[in-house]
Order: sequence, then structure tokens, then C-alpha cells
Amino acid sequence: MKCPYCHHDDTQVIDTRVSEEGNVMRRRRRCAQCDKRFTTYERIELIMPVIVKKNGSRSEYESTKLRASLMLALRKRPVSAEAVDNAVQSIEEKLLASGEREIMSVQLGELVMRELKRLDKIAYIRFASVYKSFEDISEFAEAIQEVNVENRAAGKNKNK
Repeated sequence: MKCPYCHHDDTQVIDTRVSEEGNVMRRRRRCAQCDKRFTTYERIELIMPVIVKKNGSRSEYESTKLRASLMLALRKRPVSAEAVDNAVQSIEEKLLASGEREIMSVQLGELVMRELKRLDKIAYIRFASVYKSFEDISEFAEAIQEVNVENRAAGKNKNK
């Protein structure tokens, strides 16, 4: 780390402290050349992938947009704010774990649908109807049938 006063390359760490949240490291340093002291901070830098939309345009990932989409689908449904926060966190962890610099909006939509299906089946159907652009009642019926089949399979597995 260069000294901000004399720009010498050799600085020594005198003291290191971790923030209360545990996500920032504060370091007191001393310059070996001019003997002045200064403070530096280290933070984790998480870079979310850029979202590539169906039309090819790109936009920065926005956690608020993801949360708003989930909240819209979950409107008037018995799902806690904590469960929504956990779903957002789960989706973001999957995006980061992918290691990709860009992700197709279709992939993000699939992650959202997976979380909604886990949280609330009605919210899942709501989101899927818009996301998949259902054009007639038969597409709704197919999605509902899919959820019913999964519920029955899950019920059989619990009984075993």
C-alpha cells in the first residue's frame, strides 16, 4: 500500500480491527519513509452479473427490482418479509456462484420461479402467467396441473 503523503511503497500494518458486522477490515498503517500514519479499509466487493434481456439490451442487476417482482407476485399472500429476504438472498447467491459476468434474463426468471414455487404456489402461478406470457386458459390449467402433480408427489414422499 502506497503512503498517501510521500507515495513510498513500503508501509507497515500497525493495527487491524474487524467491524462489528464483520464485513469491513480497518487497518492502521505507518509509512517506513516519512513515519506518518493513516487508515485503510478493506471490504468485500461483490460484482453481480449484468442482465441480458430478450431484446439483447443489458442492464445492471438491481436487488430492488428483484424484490419488487417477488412482492408483486406475493401481494396479499401469507408470506413473511423474512421469507422474501431469504428468497432474494438465495437468488443472489446463485447468481454470484455462477461466476458469470452476464446472465440471460430468462435464467434469472427461472430462479425467481423456482423460489416462488417453493414459497407460495399461487404467487408462482401469478408470476409464471406474466413471465411465460400465457395466452389462453389452457396454459393456466397446465401450470396449475404441474403444481398439483408436484404437491401430490411431495405428499407421498412425506408419508414414506
